[in-house]
Amino acid sequence: MTHLRFAVMGTGFWANFQIPAWFEVGGVELVALYNRTRSKAEGMAERCVGWGAPAAPRVYDDPDELFRRERLDFVDIITEIPAHAPLVHLAANHRVPVICQKPMASDFETACGMVAACSQASVPFFVHENFRWQTPIRALKAVLDSGNIGRPFRARIQFIFYKPFVFENQPMLKTLEKLALADVGSHVFDLARFFFGEPHSLYCQTTRVRPDIAGEDVASAMLRFDEVICTCDMSYSSRTEHEQFPQTLFHIEGTRGTVELGPDFWIRLTTDDGTFARRHPPQRFAWADPDYAVVHSSIVPCNADLLAGLRGEHPAETTGEDNLKTVRLVQRAYESAAENRVVPLDYGDCRSI
Repeated sequence: MTHLRFAVMGTGFWANFQIPAWFEVGGVELVALYNRTRSKAEGMAERCVGWGAPAAPRVYDDPDELFRRERLDFVDIITEIPAHAPLVHLAANHRVPVICQKPMASDFETACGMVAACSQASVPFFVHENFRWQTPIRALKAVLDSGNIGRPFRARIQFIFYKPFVFENQPMLKTLEKLALADVGSHVFDLARFFFGEPHSLYCQTTRVRPDIAGEDVASAMLRFDEVICTCDMSYSSRTEHEQFPQTLFHIEGTRGTVELGPDFWIRLTTDDGTFARRHPPQRFAWADPDYAVVHSSIVPCNADLLAGLRGEHPAETTGEDNLKTVRLVQRAYESAAENRVVPLDYGDCRSI
């Protein structure tokens, strides 16, 4: 099978894990790196050889030059959020398929423009949304789909993380006026949609606990689906006894039982037959940071799904058009919190792209 040639735009914190994950998947050739600070791209190029690249990729500090000089099958954008839209439009102008890190954009209108640009250029546009690919979360979805708990009617999704190194690794997060909902809320709302479909209303509240950040670090949103009430809790400031990973916990109630994803990757299914438990830990990779193990390992199956989508083997799960609905949820959550009211959700503008 012919390897797909690709470039990575952005060589910051997450590129240290997304790039070696591509080498785990295989079937690709990393030919170029872009970073506005050239020395950072040069350092990343050297590390790529250690991760398995047959040769160091070429380095650019000018994205226009990269697109002019390189023959690409796709580009993987792993920059900070403000750079996403200009790079997506640039790729669309060059007819290069796009994978973009979440959140796609800081506002819905910009995200719509990105999706429209790729659609008009007839190039695939995918969003790298890896939380749904975490090992315990895929296992939990399989339990729910089995029907063992009957029809789900109430759920809680809880992202909890306290350790301050998240701000040390990504200092830009401290400066964002929109943080918990925009950053991790993109993941949690995508999970809610992955499990229960499309909600038709939400109510949200936010607060800021840490005095040294600009945005909210705690948020809770209640989503109303046709048959499920789902509460989504997001926090960077909740101290628990299980702080070793940024874990995402679930509690789902159904008409015939309950299923939970608890700390340390344990899934517990309770029905009239009793309670059954099984642990679903993530696969460990040498290049992954142990403090992010469950997140970093999920990049591999996420990349594999996106690669299959690029090859036309099957539709990828997280297209740009689909992710517009998650961006819309984030925007409406901020509106709900600001106005202290339940807001209806209409996806008509998402379908018009």
